[in-house]
Amino acid sequence: MKHWTWMLSLCVSFGLVACDDELVPDPEAGAHDQPATVAPAAEDRVAPDQAAANERAAVPEEADPGTPTLTASLGQAAPAFELTDQAGTSHTLAQYRGKIVVLEWINPDCPFVQRHYRAQTMRQLVETLPGDQVVWLAIDSSHFVTAESSQAWREEHDLPYPILLDADGATGRSYEATTTPNMYIVDAEGVLRYQGAIDDDPRGQNETPHNYVREAVQALLDGNAPPTPQTRPYGCSVKYEENT
Repeated sequence: MKHWTWMLSLCVSFGLVACDDELVPDPEAGAHDQPATVAPAAEDRVAPDQAAANERAAVPEEADPGTPTLTASLGQAAPAFELTDQAGTSHTLAQYRGKIVVLEWINPDCPFVQRHYRAQTMRQLVETLPGDQVVWLAIDSSHFVTAESSQAWREEHDLPYPILLDADGATGRSYEATTTPNMYIVDAEGVLRYQGAIDDDPRGQNETPHNYVREAVQALLDGNAPPTPQTRPYGCSVKYEENT
């Protein structure tokens, strides 16, 4: 008894969280609470002036629109590409300079893509955009994509835009596309202005989802920056060819 009284007094005296390796949960912490912020050690703390300088350095400068980058970064010139579509027609990002370009990563085998195409999410949005100012390009970076399968999908859904074939995944990787769908918007100067999800409804349960792409394109058409330049994409993983 004295042994347990001594152990209990140690736990109380030193404010320990666990005794005998058993974690004691905080009864006031909810299951969905965010983890607490841990203050940095004294030697790791940054002076206010230095912190402000670091914050300024972390903000990317506007890129020269004439100098495409190798990877996609918001506010920077979008990576250049040249891909052929399902009909064998070649497309480059440069040829659409002067127009807003919407890039949609697609995989017809993906249930998320199939749901959006049954609901005509993309097609109905495209039909509301001014064709003389906005270009919509679908890109399939699946290692198994073929012109025949893309043509069949395009005909099945009567799509007004082409599907570009990226079987080696080079363009998808340069944009760091991770899901299907995954959306990117390039402005008329060739600068990447939006990347992320098509909307805020991953499971298709919202009757009035907020369409981020519609919002971003309209902002650019109005001469403004997209109010939400980046969101978390959802969908199936892009089926890139595995490195050997």
